Amino acid sequence: MSKLVWGPGAMLAPVPPVMVTCGSMEHPNVLTIGWTGILNTIPSTTYISVRPERFSFPLIKESGEFVINLTTRELVRAADFCGVRSGKDLDKFVCCGLTPEPATQVSAPMLAQSPVNIECRVKQEIPLGSHHMFIAEIVAVNIDEKLIDRQGRLRLDQCGLAAYAHGAYYALGEKLGTFGFSVAKKKKKRPAKAGKPPAGRTSENKK
Repeated sequence: MSKLVWGPGAMLAPVPPVMVTCGSMEHPNVLTIGWTGILNTIPSTTYISVRPERFSFPLIKESGEFVINLTTRELVRAADFCGVRSGKDLDKFVCCGLTPEPATQVSAPMLAQSPVNIECRVKQEIPLGSHHMFIAEIVAVNIDEKLIDRQGRLRLDQCGLAAYAHGAYYALGEKLGTFGFSVAKKKKKRPAKAGKPPAGRTSENKK
């Protein structure tokens, strides 16, 4: 295919438009972050990159704690608002009808409306230029019990997670495969047992 060469830019997509809560239960704040992800499995390590001029920056820097709240289809409008408005000018929880709730391991509040809350404790701050990266250990994960099926499996596909790509928000939709499906061996069909009619047939419809 023919391609155009552009200069360097933040073109990785999609990214999760997570809602990061910080501050305290008495004075909660929330901002939307696109630059986040997983850095390590054991210990579970994540990061968020924040501009130093953001109202939330000193709150996270001083407390060393924050919560990553996954954004759903229902939260997209609030996520957009929390990304373009500043907590120094207004209470974004009040403006968006959001509810802070106590976390289990950190002082920062969680977002009650989010089905997945990831509690984080900062381990390192790295100045990168326009943003500072806060590398943090994941100390607890809170899951809406409605997302756990009868077999005890987590069903994130049922909460309508949102994605962000080149200035637009999208709801995750069609499932394309599962981890390892490209190399998985196809299951062989078991032959019907002798004396037992194939599925869909009975001894009566043989007559």
